[in-house]
Amino acid sequence: MTSQFFGDSIFWIETDKIRPNPYQPRREFDEAALRDLAESIRMYGLLQPLVVTRSEIQKEDGLVVEYELISGERRLRASKLLGLAQVPAIIRSNAEDARLKLELAIIENLQREDLNPVERARSFQQLVTEFGLKHIQVAQKIGKSREYVSNTIRILALPSDIIDALSQGKISEGHARPLLMLGDRPQEQSTLFKEIMFKRLTVRETEMIARKIAVEKTRKKERMFDPEMLDMERRLSETFGTRVSIEQKQKGGKITIDFFSPDDLKAIMKAIESHSTAEVKAEVAAVKEMEKSEVIPTEPVVAVDDRSKDEKKEDESSEDLYSLKNFSL
Repeated sequence: MTSQFFGDSIFWIETDKIRPNPYQPRREFDEAALRDLAESIRMYGLLQPLVVTRSEIQKEDGLVVEYELISGERRLRASKLLGLAQVPAIIRSNAEDARLKLELAIIENLQREDLNPVERARSFQQLVTEFGLKHIQVAQKIGKSREYVSNTIRILALPSDIIDALSQGKISEGHARPLLMLGDRPQEQSTLFKEIMFKRLTVRETEMIARKIAVEKTRKKERMFDPEMLDMERRLSETFGTRVSIEQKQKGGKITIDFFSPDDLKAIMKAIESHSTAEVKAEVAAVKEMEKSEVIPTEPVVAVDDRSKDEKKEDESSEDLYSLKNFSL
């Protein structure tokens, strides 16, 4: 009866007695959004109670009751901003299991779409690594497909600078697909990421570049591209810190050098003109019979996920979302 009473009833609990949920998947809280929520609570009250667990702790001065938050951290933080002494809460007396706390916190945030892609991926990974759940079990608990869970966790395979940009909303989850496809080509992956940031590429444009890279690699293998030329292309890319492609023709050929900003272009030109390093001298000498370098600038565009809702839903159900086979060559 006590468990049922706790589960169905709302209690007013002192805010300073509520401890944060150690399994809270959210790590970033927008201060402006919290102030907006606090103002809403000031006007209309807290419309949805928090969910907590209750524990009794024996201390020197007697028995002390404390509460641990399961869900509602944004509401608790906003209430503290207002200086509220008490908040309404539902007490779950049977929720001492750590996995349940994490599950409830993830589910609540997913239902509210409050988690960014990286927080969501880390939450799924935590359920897998710490609690031994399989991807299909995580999927069943959150009402998603197994493919959605697996593809979300794959985001964590990206380099830390890309993960940070995704977490901060500088790139969208849609950009992660072509970037992950280049996981075995770290130099090209890094270059494409810089292009997304500096040129503000859309998701479609990013996919087109990744597809182009795959086509170029395939063609080079098919025609037994000169290994020495490939090595020079790689060294030039490393020297200039950008994508450099060498195209051979029947007579001569051409070099294409990508750049991200006017400053990058000036630095590249200065290196070429002054032969400032031994490496640049060697590269220029090696390709002296080729035509002059051709620089192809790209006009900046708004960086948006320009796919339709149907395309985004298709991503969620794709069994191998970041596989090269999903891109037609």
